[in-house]
Amino acid sequence: MPRALNWLARTLGYVWLGVLAFLVAPPSAPFALPVQIAGYVLLGLALLAWAVMEVYPPATARYGTRALPVLRGVIAVAAGFACAAGGGGTAMVAFAFVAAMAAGVNNGLAAALAVTAAGILAIEVSGLAFGQGLDTLLGLPAIVLSGLVIGRNWGAYRVQAEQATALLAQREQLQAEQRRADLLDERARIAREIHDVLAHSLGALGIQIQAARSVLHKDADQAGELLATAQQMATEGLVETRRAVQALRTDTLPLDEELALVTGTHAQRYHVPVSYDTGGVPAALPPGATVALLRIAQEALVNAAKHAAGEPVAVRLDYGAADVRLTVRNDLPPGADAGPAADMSTVNGGYGLTGMDERLRLLNGTLKAGRRDGQWIVTAELPRRQPETMAS
Repeated sequence: MPRALNWLARTLGYVWLGVLAFLVAPPSAPFALPVQIAGYVLLGLALLAWAVMEVYPPATARYGTRALPVLRGVIAVAAGFACAAGGGGTAMVAFAFVAAMAAGVNNGLAAALAVTAAGILAIEVSGLAFGQGLDTLLGLPAIVLSGLVIGRNWGAYRVQAEQATALLAQREQLQAEQRRADLLDERARIAREIHDVLAHSLGALGIQIQAARSVLHKDADQAGELLATAQQMATEGLVETRRAVQALRTDTLPLDEELALVTGTHAQRYHVPVSYDTGGVPAALPPGATVALLRIAQEALVNAAKHAAGEPVAVRLDYGAADVRLTVRNDLPPGADAGPAADMSTVNGGYGLTGMDERLRLLNGTLKAGRRDGQWIVTAELPRRQPETMAS
């Protein structure tokens, strides 16, 4: 109930109790009327002070902790003395009930018990003084005590509601943070995909243009063919970029089929022998794992064309019981350094396979690249089962 409507109801109730106690059914016991008038006036003053405390926040902030329980105790005592005097004023016990209930809701247990006890004590003292029966001496205190019980229950429900509201707000905050983290992860994933596709396409295009420049002054026809191939590769790069963006929204082909297409395209484009084999039983992989291994194969093939032009390449995909392994081998040209590579940053200017290694680490995989027995060998391994947050 809004505060204004609440206090309007209390004011109307206070006025009606005055009419009932002093005009409709005044008390008949000797000296009961003055006691009832005094209790009624004290009750009105305490109600007025309570209203001022609630309407004027600075007063509540400064004195509310101590003053409000005292005011409720005064209301309970004044209503207790007045209601036990008899007559129509018996209905003033309603304000003792309200005081006990408000103390139970807003104050601690000790303060609430003190307010309730003060009201009950006032009823007993006044009732014995005016010779009231057991219905007054037992019934009216029971009403005040029920106000305390209702108030304590109401207060417990309010605390639970506040805690539930706080937990809901905390949950919404955590969900917002999770959505932000998911958005950042998705942006990073899209950036990796676009980078890998463009690095592959532009790397292959750069190799073709370099070859065209090397023969431009010697054989114009061959240079023209190479430039025509470069133009075709640029077109294919755009198509592949669109395909990568589409793959971000839909599933890709099975990995073995994707690798067959990639190796076939590489052999046709660079006129080098490329062998492709699979081992084990092919099985569907999560989209993230499929794209990661596909990009590694593309990067390794571009590096082979760039650093070992014309040398044969072998690609093998092995499906194990717990993991899947991709191996790309290419022969090194005569006179190439046979020592081990310092690290993967020496490949493709420090971006290609290093980025692939970071991608695999996100999927709990590993990547190895280096020279061995006159070959450059790239080996990528991934577990077949990925956590849902990584596989998506």
